[in-house]
Amino acid sequence: MNVNQSAPPVPPFGQPQPVYPGYHQSSYGGQPGSTAPPTHYGAYNGPVPGYQETLAPGVSRAPPSLGAPPATTAQTPCGQAAYGQFGQGDVQNGPSSTVQMQRLSGSQPFGSAPLAPVVSQPTVLQPYGPLPTSSQVTAQLAGMQISGAMAPAPPTLGLGYGPPTSLASASGSFPNSGLYGSYSQGQAPPLSQTQGHPGAQPPQRSAPPQASSFTPPASGGPRMPSMSGPLLPGQGFGGPPVSQPNHVSSPPPQVLPPGTQMTGPPGPPPPMHSSQQPGYQLQQNGSFGPGRGPQPNYGSPYPGAPTFGSQPGPPQPLPPKRLDPDAIPSPIQVIEDDRNNRGSEPFVTGVRGQVPPLVTTNFLVKDQGNASPRYIRCTSYNIPCTSDMAKQAQVPLAAVIKPLARLPPEEASPYVVDHGESGPLRCNRCKAYMCPFMQFIEGGRRFQCCFCSCINDVPPQYFQHLDHTGKRVDAYDRPELSLGSYEFLATVDYCKNNKFPSPPAFIFMIDVSYNAIRSGLVRLLCEELKSLLDCLPREGRAEESAIRVGFVTYNKVLHFYNVKSSLAQPQMMVVSDVADMFVPLLDGFLVNVNESRAVITSLLDQIPEMFADTRETETVFAPVIQAGMEALKAAECAGKLFLFHTSLPIAEAPGKLKNRDDRKLINTDKEKTLFQPQTGAYQTLAKECVAQGCCVDLFLFPNQYVDVATLCVVPQLTGGSVYKYACFQVENDQERFLSDLRRDVQKVVGFDAVMRVRTSTGIRAVDFFGAFYMSNTTDVELAGLDGDKTVTVEFKHDDRLNEESGALLQCALLYTSCAGQRRLRIHNLALNCCTQLADLYRNCETDTLINYMAKFAYRGVLNSPVKTVRDALITQCAQILACYRKNCASPSSAGQTKSPIESTTEPPAVRASEERLSDGDIYLLENGLNLFLWVGASVQQGVVQSLFSVSSFSQITSGLSILPVLDNPLSKKVRGLVDSLRAQRSRYMKLIVVKQEDKLEMLFKHFLVEDKSLSGGASYVDFLCHMHKEIRQLLS
Repeated sequence: MNVNQSAPPVPPFGQPQPVYPGYHQSSYGGQPGSTAPPTHYGAYNGPVPGYQETLAPGVSRAPPSLGAPPATTAQTPCGQAAYGQFGQGDVQNGPSSTVQMQRLSGSQPFGSAPLAPVVSQPTVLQPYGPLPTSSQVTAQLAGMQISGAMAPAPPTLGLGYGPPTSLASASGSFPNSGLYGSYSQGQAPPLSQTQGHPGAQPPQRSAPPQASSFTPPASGGPRMPSMSGPLLPGQGFGGPPVSQPNHVSSPPPQVLPPGTQMTGPPGPPPPMHSSQQPGYQLQQNGSFGPGRGPQPNYGSPYPGAPTFGSQPGPPQPLPPKRLDPDAIPSPIQVIEDDRNNRGSEPFVTGVRGQVPPLVTTNFLVKDQGNASPRYIRCTSYNIPCTSDMAKQAQVPLAAVIKPLARLPPEEASPYVVDHGESGPLRCNRCKAYMCPFMQFIEGGRRFQCCFCSCINDVPPQYFQHLDHTGKRVDAYDRPELSLGSYEFLATVDYCKNNKFPSPPAFIFMIDVSYNAIRSGLVRLLCEELKSLLDCLPREGRAEESAIRVGFVTYNKVLHFYNVKSSLAQPQMMVVSDVADMFVPLLDGFLVNVNESRAVITSLLDQIPEMFADTRETETVFAPVIQAGMEALKAAECAGKLFLFHTSLPIAEAPGKLKNRDDRKLINTDKEKTLFQPQTGAYQTLAKECVAQGCCVDLFLFPNQYVDVATLCVVPQLTGGSVYKYACFQVENDQERFLSDLRRDVQKVVGFDAVMRVRTSTGIRAVDFFGAFYMSNTTDVELAGLDGDKTVTVEFKHDDRLNEESGALLQCALLYTSCAGQRRLRIHNLALNCCTQLADLYRNCETDTLINYMAKFAYRGVLNSPVKTVRDALITQCAQILACYRKNCASPSSAGQTKSPIESTTEPPAVRASEERLSDGDIYLLENGLNLFLWVGASVQQGVVQSLFSVSSFSQITSGLSILPVLDNPLSKKVRGLVDSLRAQRSRYMKLIVVKQEDKLEMLFKHFLVEDKSLSGGASYVDFLCHMHKEIRQLLS
């Protein structure tokens, strides 16, 4: 298709469908791909349409005028795609036709053709000449997917897949699309019509010459030599996968025997997959399907290929087919494209409704009035004007907000604005804070709120004149008038009890039961804390942290420690009445690290020795949190508790738990009970913690069942984190635990926080997802909030929106900084509004959609069976895509990207499937929790030596978790890659070396997510096919 040709919208799901062994492939009506010729037969068991002419045996038909010229011998330049890369009618993503094709008006309804019967013998492609016998026709029909003018036929039962020998339909399903209708001189008229709903009269179109195309066999067997020729009408050069939807590609690749040169005009580079890979070729947006079969009585487009209609030759068996994994949509390709296209230029936030680069792209942000995407991302940056349109589209309207997100060193932290005792300027009605979207009127004496339209007076001390455009002349001197994100210093009115807060405190609460001592955890932790206490978070360029620290150890009872700087040795106080918890000392419990360093060091040396001979195996849990909270309350400050816990709390005390691990409930309707807390006591305790600003981070070291679902209630509701190290062993897990601990202690935290999201008239926040507590419907309360925590907010319409004015969001976070300063952090974002569904879909942000759906599913799993949640997700995705296909799909979408470029900093990513692995290579797989280094059995000896310092594959230690530090380029590069991946994640990822065909390989294969899972989950291909079936059912 020519890029200048105007084309009606064409949905993305109408491409030819995959052929999968053991299933029927249904062929359905609609618009054929722009270069696919119509088939020459009607429906199986139906009348043969339109083919009138019968030739006498031996009489050949003259080829069409667009037959192939003589072969050229020009060699294809290196890196260029030779002609013949993709099959005619195969939809693919690069530039498509170089020839204008004429469309006739008319819409094409959705329909489906009956299934071809399954045949066991190979399909025969019968060269034309003498009339075929009825058995030959039957054999050929059996191996083809046919779309034509159909006699009434039984409906297809859902989505089917053809047998391995069948050929996919040359026509897809494209509602609201015209078909081509002009014929060139010498071409035969169309021989079939595409089936539609009754009453639909699809226009006819030309049939360009069709190449004979063969897919190489899956393994072994002879391969056809490649031939080349000039472009045919409607054909284009090969392009990269996953690009613009509904483009049409050229013929499938032929595999060359050694020494054969490909010829033809130069073109862009071929896609990033080997032409030697057996299977079907690339189509639209990475979809897939087999190559088209040869068409009778058309001149061959390649010199040397048979001209059908000439003398018959012996029947040629079709080689077996399999799906080409390269031909299905690839997230890796999308990520690479986005990095290439959007990673080099800064993202400037001055324009309303811009879609930011993907989260996987490294980019710089310039704040010019809208909050950086590091702080706020939306599911769509162009939201529907009406609730009816939103319901039709089924795209959730949501924002993922990370108010204290960490910024790269090149970007400045939000400016802090101090308005003195008067505090920040706000709207009198809706209480929104001053922002760049407020409109000043009456010469600057008043302003109109952009959220509720209320007219407010400007205080005398804030007054400034307006320029000729109506903007204040000091707009660029004030962050709140020119930036999307900034902070206000809060006045005493924003503080608890009208009193400025004290600096926060950290309390380390260490389990010293038998399990913790025996595993070496306590000794390791105490050693680490000696140095870690120098790294507490500090404000700006402050010389030392204002945070105070305290220490508690516990098993069945609690031990508090007085580490006052004036003491020579720490003092221990034991509280054994855990049912009525109190703090036995105030002065000396929370101290400044530098002032009490000697006493703290002495305490950390003594703790492992004090409990070295303990035999106490029982522990308490709720009273420990209660004690920490009471200590913070007594000190009148907010803070964080670091709990290091090893076992199920079965000692007699509040919050005692029983072992309820019942594997029989898994995959039953009662499975959800395993994810729910077994007592309400922790919910009550969490509310008290939030009220005090007491955040809890929990480090778990279980050797057996600990009921994480119950223990994590307090961390989850207070904005804390949970870290779990099952079967902890110092030698194996030390690096991971200490890395997590260092990061957790050092990260900047906002304490005692309250967040509210305000919106302009027409939409409102209705639901919130994340680790926090809500006592009302609008305020998100967080005892602690750090740079890794996000809150996902869902919006709904309560009125019609205006396309001109758009929609506004303002997130306001009130919190106490690490230095004890009360602050307000404000983030503003302006979005576009639309009346066309195409505008909504074009401006969707997939990362945010997935984030929302994952959190929605997580909440669902707590209350519903897993299957119900999974089905609901699939249904919603199908509804979104069906609406897109029905209303919006077009041949060229502005939101799509082009041309694959390899990342320069990391090796190119490989899709997570076993068939991608070569036994002569090494692969690194990351799943967010672990890094697996898979080593193929045939890796070169030099590589093994450089990386593992052993001479052969057999000497590599399977399960190795640390790579030896060797002074060679390969070792440095691999270790550097591992370090860079770890730095990008909020948790340390443990390295596991996996040797090919080793017992650990089963664990590794579990994360090859594109393959069928061992527990029965569908492969990526099967899932896409299932989604396609769902969409077709919705549309029909």
